[in-house]
Amino acid sequence: MFVRSAFIVGVAVLAGLAPAAAQESVTVFAAASMKNVLDEINAAFGAKPLVKVSYAASSALMKQIEQGAPADVFISADTDWMDYGSQKKLIKDETRVNLLGNRLVLIAPKDSKLDAVTIAPGFDIAKLAGDGRIATGDVRSVPAGKYAKAALEKLGVWSATERKLAMAENVRAALALVARGEAPLGIVYETDARVEPNVKIVGVFPADSHPPIVYPVALTATARPAAVPYLSFLRSQAAKVIFETYGFSVLIRPTS
Repeated sequence: MFVRSAFIVGVAVLAGLAPAAAQESVTVFAAASMKNVLDEINAAFGAKPLVKVSYAASSALMKQIEQGAPADVFISADTDWMDYGSQKKLIKDETRVNLLGNRLVLIAPKDSKLDAVTIAPGFDIAKLAGDGRIATGDVRSVPAGKYAKAALEKLGVWSATERKLAMAENVRAALALVARGEAPLGIVYETDARVEPNVKIVGVFPADSHPPIVYPVALTATARPAAVPYLSFLRSQAAKVIFETYGFSVLIRPTS
């Protein structure tokens, strides 16, 4: 009788644990510049399915996916790394959409004497930095750095600026260098500057000085079914309002 009772209790306990163990989850790999806005988006989405996010440079995230890291949704800060995923058959192409846009800006610490800087061909950004460095993402792989290099080349100041760059592993790391006063200037996204109280925007790069800043999103090739409603939510009117609050431009018409 004791054994039978213990068996019944054990089954009951396991039954009680089953819903928690079986709770669906979605793993999102998202560009570092999306942390603040996506945290709020996820809170609005709710707890079912549970959303887990890894934030880093788009380049690093896609390489992790290529190496087998479990991810259901990939949000890149440029189209290049999404194209890479497509070429390697790491994403579901039919789910891909260009979701967001952004702007490239020049920032300085909030107590900097710099104010409004006109960014135009030939502007002497190296002189503005003085003896300090100009923080941005790694120009070889990080989208923000790649946009920065393209802009500096188009404006004719790359050769004078290259040696002064402090290249960080992602755009938020570059933002932090300026926020801490370790770099007098930085080139980041407008949305990054807006969420960091210790920096200020001193200039905006002309839109035609670099490729359009586009954030594509797609399900990965190994995405679980629970990721489908999450991707739909990213395209909803509710998400659009949140994205725009943080300074992103929404490039699609909301689906709901």
